[in-house]
Amino acid sequence: MSLPAHFIYEGRPGRVVFGAGSRRHVERELIALGAKRALVLCTPEQQAVADEVAGLLGDRAAGVFPGAVMHVPIEVAREASARALALGADCCVAVGGGSTVGLGKAIALDAGLPIVAIPTTYAGSEMTPIYGITESGLKKTGRDARVLPRAVLYDPELTSTLPPAIRLTSGVNAIAHAAEGLYAHDGNPITALMAEEGMRAIAGALDLFGTGDGGAQAEAHALALYGAWLCGTVLGSVAMGLHHKLCHTLGGSFDLPHADTHTVMLPHTLAYNATHAGDAMARTARALGQPDAPLAVYELISRHAGPLSLKQLGMPEAGLDRVAELAVSNPYPNPRPLERDALRAMLQRAWEGQPPSR
Repeated sequence: MSLPAHFIYEGRPGRVVFGAGSRRHVERELIALGAKRALVLCTPEQQAVADEVAGLLGDRAAGVFPGAVMHVPIEVAREASARALALGADCCVAVGGGSTVGLGKAIALDAGLPIVAIPTTYAGSEMTPIYGITESGLKKTGRDARVLPRAVLYDPELTSTLPPAIRLTSGVNAIAHAAEGLYAHDGNPITALMAEEGMRAIAGALDLFGTGDGGAQAEAHALALYGAWLCGTVLGSVAMGLHHKLCHTLGGSFDLPHADTHTVMLPHTLAYNATHAGDAMARTARALGQPDAPLAVYELISRHAGPLSLKQLGMPEAGLDRVAELAVSNPYPNPRPLERDALRAMLQRAWEGQPPSR
């Protein structure tokens, strides 16, 4: 193994509590932060779990806000921030996936309230200082240390009820963080180790789920969440490239489901960059146990009956030109130069659900 001549690694502050039942330590974590009252955030679908967490907090629960939605519309963020302040909350507990953690980040940005995250998916947002807010149909992202959750409670019991379809797309979403992290312009050997191990763990867990072996399910839940933690750490440590930029454009501009969009696009964005990121492709292929990284991702999705086309997600074909134009209008670091015609052809293949092509 050869090391690069120079690199920078910046460890993010934050505390992780991992293990079945770890959500039961939420009050202890609030006390460690010095917080007195927390607003519990969730999506409408996650309210039962959020109510349980509020019950565990007892008098330290200021209330439950069950209004988190995809892509963090600015109107929802403002409403939640106002609710937190009106209830006298000095902290937020985000129970859920990327939508809920994203809402907590918007509140942290606006009102300065620290976050304790209890993930129920593999989104990885809980390990990053990255936020995203959608206003007037455009999703704007940024980095700010204030939005990084101060403590994360990874409880595999909370992912045990994830439907197989969501489990798959959330897992591929996490794999996307690691895959792009491997060719990041500011990558380093530490995040590369995390990326490869994270992808291996998630892909292994997804295949373990697929065996139908009841005895292996608890191991699979823990393995997938462990992988999500590592992939999320990569996402928060290095810059993302074409894949994430395209997915933000597709999601924010056309209201496509976040994890599903990542799932459809990942084989194609990897194929686009493959000729300019050989080492990253080799590591990704090794983690997935196949010789070709883009095709390995495509086959993983297909094997578990995941979405393979943007058309399935409701993306209008007429919008592909706009996505290609937006992709090249705001340059950012990416292994392969952003070429409008090549991007448009790639988007067409993704819309149709074709296998990835270099």
